[in-house]
Amino acid sequence: MKINLKKFKKVRSTNDIAINLIKKNISAPTLITSEKQTKGRGRIGKKWISKKGNLFISIFFKFDQKKINFKQFAILNAFLLKKVISKKISREISIKWPNDLLFNKKKFCGILQEVMRFNNFDYLIVGIGLNTNVTPQNKSFKSTCLKNILNKKISNQKILRDIINAYEKFLGEKNKFSFLDLKRKYK
Repeated sequence: MKINLKKFKKVRSTNDIAINLIKKNISAPTLITSEKQTKGRGRIGKKWISKKGNLFISIFFKFDQKKINFKQFAILNAFLLKKVISKKISREISIKWPNDLLFNKKKFCGILQEVMRFNNFDYLIVGIGLNTNVTPQNKSFKSTCLKNILNKKISNQKILRDIINAYEKFLGEKNKFSFLDLKRKYK
């Protein structure tokens, strides 16, 4: 399933842009990316530190909670992103449930899911903050970036393409397979 791509230089939050696009009646699966994010957010109102040089994206699509619910999507999104990034990193990536990817107990990716109901449809918005080239300093947890893990500069465009390809495949499969089948496939 084809995903529309919207690129920005600077936004408050890519999830906020997703919400605004849905409110403008854009219903096709869409991925938003921005070079800079001034008010990125995490779960339970936490702030996501968005350092320029990293990757900030949100993807939204219609979903049926009777088929695959919000919590099941949290599992699938973590597995899908882990699988994409594992192709770049041959070392072990762990998932801190429900929404963080870690390397050596250091966070390098956060995932924020939100649901929006509009025109009788549920939309899942998946915000992804991926520390590709810069390690943000955070007092509450240790963090790292892919550049530090791999000892080389990371192409955000290449990783973005890989994420888009993975989600296009996933969106084509989400209505054909059960949650358990998808979990086995992406784990």
